[in-house]
Amino acid sequence: MGENFDPQGGHIIEEAFDEALSKRYLAYALSTITQRALPDARDGLKPVHRRLLYAMRELKLNPDAAFKKSARVVGDVIGKYHPHGDQSVYDALVRLSQDFAARYPLVEGQGNFGNIDGDNAAAMRYTEARLTKAAELLLQDIENGTVDFEDTYDGSESEPIVLPGAFPNLLANGSTGIAVGMATSIPPHNAAEICGAARALIADPEVTTDTLLTHVKGPDFPTGGICVESPESIREAYETGRGGFRTRAKWEKEDLGRGMWRVIVTEIPYLVQKSKLVERIAQLMDAKKLPLVDDILDESTEDIRLVIEPKSKLVDPDMMMESLFKLTDLENRISLNLNVLDPTGTPRVMPLKETLRIWVDHRREVVVRRARTRLAKVEDRLEVLAGYLIVYADLDEVIRIIRFEDKPKETLMETFKLTERQTEAILNMRLRALRKLEELEIREEDKKLRGERKSLKDLIGSETLQWEKVDGEIAEVEAYYGPETELGARRTHFGEAPAVADAASIEAFVVREPITAVLSEKGWVRALKGHSSDVTGLKFKEGDKSAFAVKCETTDKLLMFATDGKFYTLDASKLPGGRGHGEPVRLHVDLPEDAAPIGLFKYDPERVLLVASGAGTGFRIAEKDCMAAKKGGKQILNLVDGDEALLCIPAMGDRCALVGENKKLLVFQADEIPMMSRGKGVRLLGGKGAELADATIFNAEDGLSWLDGAGRRFNLDDWELWTAKRAQAGKMAPRGFPRSLRFAPRGSEFLASQAKSE
Repeated sequence: MGENFDPQGGHIIEEAFDEALSKRYLAYALSTITQRALPDARDGLKPVHRRLLYAMRELKLNPDAAFKKSARVVGDVIGKYHPHGDQSVYDALVRLSQDFAARYPLVEGQGNFGNIDGDNAAAMRYTEARLTKAAELLLQDIENGTVDFEDTYDGSESEPIVLPGAFPNLLANGSTGIAVGMATSIPPHNAAEICGAARALIADPEVTTDTLLTHVKGPDFPTGGICVESPESIREAYETGRGGFRTRAKWEKEDLGRGMWRVIVTEIPYLVQKSKLVERIAQLMDAKKLPLVDDILDESTEDIRLVIEPKSKLVDPDMMMESLFKLTDLENRISLNLNVLDPTGTPRVMPLKETLRIWVDHRREVVVRRARTRLAKVEDRLEVLAGYLIVYADLDEVIRIIRFEDKPKETLMETFKLTERQTEAILNMRLRALRKLEELEIREEDKKLRGERKSLKDLIGSETLQWEKVDGEIAEVEAYYGPETELGARRTHFGEAPAVADAASIEAFVVREPITAVLSEKGWVRALKGHSSDVTGLKFKEGDKSAFAVKCETTDKLLMFATDGKFYTLDASKLPGGRGHGEPVRLHVDLPEDAAPIGLFKYDPERVLLVASGAGTGFRIAEKDCMAAKKGGKQILNLVDGDEALLCIPAMGDRCALVGENKKLLVFQADEIPMMSRGKGVRLLGGKGAELADATIFNAEDGLSWLDGAGRRFNLDDWELWTAKRAQAGKMAPRGFPRSLRFAPRGSEFLASQAKSE
């Protein structure tokens, strides 16, 4: 190939596609990590939040100033600092103002900023905002050279790389974010506790995590709740930077008299939308998965108040709440993943001690830089004051030089040995400053500034004084957000999950109602109200149809036999309602992907079953031995490689009839099949290469019969001609035997024939 030519005059670079893609994706990933998803460990802010707060400060939206429209703030942010969508910036502003999302809101909102039900905030043109005290602390002294600035995206403005961060925002307000290949999840904490731990770290740099945890008890969520995580787990989470906190709603039992009661929920877990929580509980009640709950009412106003009424006054409140905690977001787990950007911009998972160390080190740097900036201003002012004092000794000569000399500046500098800075200050002096009293004030200011200069130099030169200054400032924040204040008082408390009776006690309160359990061929299960005779008219997913329909009651257990030779137990009260297509049966039991249901029936401990494989082996088993205690099922019929379980039928009769895939029929005594509790079984049908097609159990006095596809029954009068011993080859089936080689239709064909016969 020749040299590439671009008709536009540009330069075309040839590069392997995979190499070009990897470079660009890496750049995108790094940008997502450092500029979007992960907060800085020093101020706990992501770039969008930092730019929001800085823009609001530039608009002078201090806590004591008037509110301004949110649209004005968003406009400044996206116009000057953050060239992204206005809605994403407004969403960030809204979240900073929501007292149920942020433990210490950084923005004070006026107007509709959303609610805990998940309703959105009003449009930005309607709402107004200003900074809070916490945000003011984050921005404190930013004008005093405490942090570095960089050019904005277009070079027309400058913005801070990090905020001074006098407020411990990283842990106090927490943060969540998903980057490329990593994520962060930091729950909110109590600011006073964080400050106490930071001061303990300053006092002893070798402090242990256990000592820090005497200050930091655990997370402190804005919505309160009860943290039921064990102390050991909490310690490990803070020691490693990874873990989680199990949090429950706060509830109390309200006595209604005469033994009646109800539960009042006053606090819900963090980040749970109340409306969705109530909706979920109502859905579970409809699906009969909360048998102890009769009703739920939302009586909330500004405070949370969910009323949960029990099914009976005899229900144990702890047991009812445990069932709710297990199935709903009244209990959830907030993860801890302290993955943040360190001062070099490197993402790392840090333990609690290291995050506090980075914050206090940053505060020390801020103290030193602020002192140096102030020292430079003091030195400049002292230089000016020294010039003033020199000229006050001979004001008349100064006035003469200014009035009559052609070059007063140079003459003043030469006559009084002044610096250029001093001379400029004298020339810019107002006439009123020439009064005698002014000289006394200048001498007083000079004396005061000399003392301040000495203090600043001592501070800059002494690490001990620097840490004392940092400690004092953190102590002020700790006092401002102390436990006795409304905002600083701890909201999340700690407890233990009570020990209650197991699920068997809960099942005693299940309402007994007739249902029809329907299982489709593709494994979707549902429960129809009442005992339905015809389920062939039900709607199923495309390509699916009904396979089993069992009349039972909500208090019953159902046994399902699958091709893997296992029995699975289904709780009739927990089956989904008849609306829609139901749920996959694999949500209720751990049925392997390569296994399929081949039998479903109501559990009867007095009954005996016959289980058999396609290879023609099987045995009888008492149904009471088939009940599976776990979702993984109970292995009953052992199978060789490549074989599958074929059937499971009631064995309540004295004769067994088998038909093979070779169309041969065999009848023998049912008691020739042994009773077993588990195993491969014995051979049922003999003959070279014989494979079992179907089996049935009947009584000799009733005779052998079968159903055709239309539901018509045929009786075989001379069935004794096919009688032999078990495992014999049998004889060819009589004329008229179904071509399907089934004594009765299976699946949807059986259900249709059953409906016709009824």
